[in-house]
Amino acid sequence: MNAPNDAHRTPRRVVISGGGTGIGLVTAEDFAAAGDEVIIIGRREDVLRDAAAAVNKRHDTDRVSWIRADLSLPADTAEAAARITGDGPVDVIVTNAGGNVAPDAGGTLEQIADGYLRNFKANTLTAVLLTEALLPAMRRPGGRVVHLSSIAAVRGPGSYGGSKAALHAYVYELAQRVGAEGITVNAVAPGYVADTEFFGERATPAFVASRVDATLTKQGGTPQEVSAAIRYLCSPEAAYVHGQILHINGGAMLGR
Repeated sequence: MNAPNDAHRTPRRVVISGGGTGIGLVTAEDFAAAGDEVIIIGRREDVLRDAAAAVNKRHDTDRVSWIRADLSLPADTAEAAARITGDGPVDVIVTNAGGNVAPDAGGTLEQIADGYLRNFKANTLTAVLLTEALLPAMRRPGGRVVHLSSIAAVRGPGSYGGSKAALHAYVYELAQRVGAEGITVNAVAPGYVADTEFFGERATPAFVASRVDATLTKQGGTPQEVSAAIRYLCSPEAAYVHGQILHINGGAMLGR
């Protein structure tokens, strides 16, 4: 992508969950283009393998590697973390895994419970378990943690928005725990972003137009714009930005 390659900066080790597609993939490529070593993690081996190979080919490098893991499972997460930390400390964690994985809202209590639990596992647990597993190996000072939240955390829908709002509470709690150690913890909460898998078949022209119309800028976001915000929060210049939720939504939801 268009990340600057700073030859004078020491390369960092960057771990990105959900790094095979969309925002995660663009962010992985931008870090790699800047000279960093990037490990992408996800559940789909073929997607990860192809994504890493494509980025490495475009930049004539081998900086991007991959690990298949279901980060909602403690055993998978522990195994992935052991492989990562066996090669040295971690400088950056970006938790991008997840999505609205709940089925269409059902009328029974069992169906409602199932939807909430699925989204909690996919969006909250994947972020918390990966972060906690890697935290002992994070560089101190200078470590950076960025969680991917969503505009849904402040306006719904319920099960998905609730799982993202839970990340805000985790940001605040973790920030208090590790701030004195020189690790910063923040979240980025995008609004509508094009060129991702998130909306799937719902992304009809009418649907996209309604999301764009809801913004004050009358344009949708891009993965590149979200990646730029993530990389800023991970930069030395952002050392004083800590325990914050950065909303990127074109004014669709005003400052909270």
